Amino acid sequence: MRIYENLFIVRPDATEEDIDKLIELMSSHVTKAGGTVDKVDKWGKRRLAYRVEKQREGSYVLLQFTAEPETVKEFERRLRVQDSVIKFLTVRIDETLKRIDKRKKEREKRAHRRPQPVAPQPSIAQQMLGGGAEGQHAAPGAPVPAVPAEPAHPAPGVPTE
Repeated sequence: MRIYENLFIVRPDATEEDIDKLIELMSSHVTKAGGTVDKVDKWGKRRLAYRVEKQREGSYVLLQFTAEPETVKEFERRLRVQDSVIKFLTVRIDETLKRIDKRKKEREKRAHRRPQPVAPQPSIAQQMLGGGAEGQHAAPGAPVPAVPAEPAHPAPGVPTE
């Protein structure tokens, strides 16, 4: 059993009932052949990139199903003989899903192998100013706060205490 996605475009003059009947017909074919329909997604009417059979727009339907390759051949044959279907495309996606899962597992392995970040130690200047004792850490590269110095000469006319 393999996983497939089939996107087909139905004529724009087809009613919602006609589209639903077509979806039901295609889904029943897959289930009768021993497959399962995983997802049915109706995208609605959209403009086509180019004219197909004198049509400028169509109703898009995405069907994701699990079936054998022989079932897919019959599925596509049935779509070809439907007058309401303008165009269709079937893509096998199980290999892509396997590849994505494999990459995800490799990333998780690498994440577990990485050493955990160590808490930064306070610098000597911070220890001298007392900033490191209470767990106050400055960001790396941040300027160290200076101790305010008292003015050497008072400004004229300012009383001193």
